[in-house]
Amino acid sequence: MTTATTTSATTEAVTIGGVEWTKEKLLAQPVEHVDITAFDARPIIGQYATTAYQARNLARAADIYSMMLGDTDCAVILTLAGSLVSAGMKKIIIDLIERNMIDAIVSSGANIVDQDFFEGLGYRHYIAPGSPEAPVVDDESLRDMAIDRIYDTYINEDELRVCDDTMRDIFDALEPGAYSSRRLIDAMGAHLDKHHPDNECITLAAHRKGVPIFCPAFSDCSAGFGIVLHQAARAKEGKPAVSIDSGADFLELTRIKLANPKTGILMMAGGVPKNFVQDIVVSGELLVEKGLAEAEDVPMHTYAVQLTVADARDGALSGSTLREACSWGKVSVVHEQMVFGEVTTMMPLLCSDALHRGAWKGRPERRFADLFKG
Repeated sequence: MTTATTTSATTEAVTIGGVEWTKEKLLAQPVEHVDITAFDARPIIGQYATTAYQARNLARAADIYSMMLGDTDCAVILTLAGSLVSAGMKKIIIDLIERNMIDAIVSSGANIVDQDFFEGLGYRHYIAPGSPEAPVVDDESLRDMAIDRIYDTYINEDELRVCDDTMRDIFDALEPGAYSSRRLIDAMGAHLDKHHPDNECITLAAHRKGVPIFCPAFSDCSAGFGIVLHQAARAKEGKPAVSIDSGADFLELTRIKLANPKTGILMMAGGVPKNFVQDIVVSGELLVEKGLAEAEDVPMHTYAVQLTVADARDGALSGSTLREACSWGKVSVVHEQMVFGEVTTMMPLLCSDALHRGAWKGRPERRFADLFKG
């Protein structure tokens, strides 16, 4: 077990406008997570269906998500980008996992490690006083107090350092070798199951339900600091180390597509997770064409929904339309919907609507993580 690293805060408090702000005072109001079981969004989604613009698009997206859930042959893959867990979306994702409303997750590393696993260790995110446009404390002072900022949310940097060191401990406990992010994230879930079994956490819920989580850019988060510490220490000792195998990530997610050809994708924002999950159609085709896998067909994703603020006009992937993805052979255009808006304002409505419609109640527990045992 490594010794937790802490920062050296150079300032205990700052006084601005006659008000003294201590670290304790700035980290006083935790972010609370939205509970989609506490409200039924069906009435407002139903009214959105007869309006216009993004309200109508969200209603159509809700219809498509319920179609995915009602199609018992369809595996649903959720993608997460941006900072959603720190913004209060964690419990929504746990509810989707526990009710078999998603079967696999592809995420940015920050959502899973710096935010979800971080909270699984017992830490919290905090509502920043004031606003980003009129902050009560400037960012230089926050740095001096070891407080990190995500737009309007604060994190205790000292606690993040504990998360970094805990990731190193997990890597240290594994046999040397190359691991997919899925295997490493499952090890994180096992760690929480052993040491923090009562904490509410996506990683823990997925570990227990056999829902695999992939982070194709896994080193771009607290896991990256942990792997750097682990590998540097092992190199200094002349010992072999754990490494992250991104190729294994791609192959494992493709194996899910081959095992369950009919798929739907539910994308929260864009980024690497969006492209990664779309590309498994092409990788599956290549494996079959080269005689490296057996499948009668590797169809495009049958259903697709994306919530995003990204714009298609810059040519970047985050805002590229799902119809554009059809030209690459990745997404069918029959049941697809882009909704342009900020994810945290739309995800609770979309998921509450699906929860209360109840199409998920006939879905099997797929436990795709079991595909990789042995």
